Amino acid sequence: MKIIHGIAELRAHLGGYRKPAFVPTMGNLHQGHLSLVRQARALGDVTVASIFVNRLQFLPHEDFDRYPRTWEADCAGLQGAGCDVLFAPDEHELYPQPQTCTVHPAADLADILEGQFRPGFFIGVSTVVMKLFACVQPRVAVFGKKDYQQLLVIRHMVRQLALPVEIVAGETQRAPDGLALSSRNAYLDAAQRAEAVQLSLTLRQMASRVRAGIQDVAGLEREAMAALAARGWEPDYLTVRRRADLLPPTPHAPLVVLGAARLGATRLIDNLEI
Repeated sequence: MKIIHGIAELRAHLGGYRKPAFVPTMGNLHQGHLSLVRQARALGDVTVASIFVNRLQFLPHEDFDRYPRTWEADCAGLQGAGCDVLFAPDEHELYPQPQTCTVHPAADLADILEGQFRPGFFIGVSTVVMKLFACVQPRVAVFGKKDYQQLLVIRHMVRQLALPVEIVAGETQRAPDGLALSSRNAYLDAAQRAEAVQLSLTLRQMASRVRAGIQDVAGLEREAMAALAARGWEPDYLTVRRRADLLPPTPHAPLVVLGAARLGATRLIDNLEI
């Protein structure tokens, strides 16, 4: 695996390839990330991953400074997963001057759910992904379904800007008890880790009741929020939405149930397609 830190060197190295397949990450990698790399290997003629902790998508009170940096383990994991090129720019390389030119995704998709509770988050995400696309110039990029809204925002950006990049979704990887793999799981202590599975269990229960034909979706959402809060969580949302655009359910539309909740100081997200 070749490690590259500079944009010019990256472009020169990838110039001879026709179909780079790309997996952007913020490091602190787990098997969910590595499954995306393995998926990407079958989609292009060179597999590229990036590690860059993107300051633009963190709110002032969030965990940018304490976000885990696990460089040696990340490199070993990527090499084992078959990554060909690791692009690891520092902040000065990717943002040599204040990033005043930013990408503002459509408000009806980006300002709900995660965007409501983390204002500006998807501006930071869209901007860094656009910049990474400009650096790597991939023909295909793989994003995990665990960040479901992010996947939709990136797909919408690519369509709107006519970027020559195919966006491929990777399935959420889970621990044996059902907890979605996440870099932030490392923040949980033993008791919190045992409790954390309740988020995915709650979403599964909601999905089961929707499949059974429940009509009062709003009531179902309120019950789920109350049940999780009673266990000591601070839920932001537990909701049933259309897969296509995350708007409220309509007859015959494929659905997804999504949740975000804080357990102690750690905010976890998850989703389940119905």
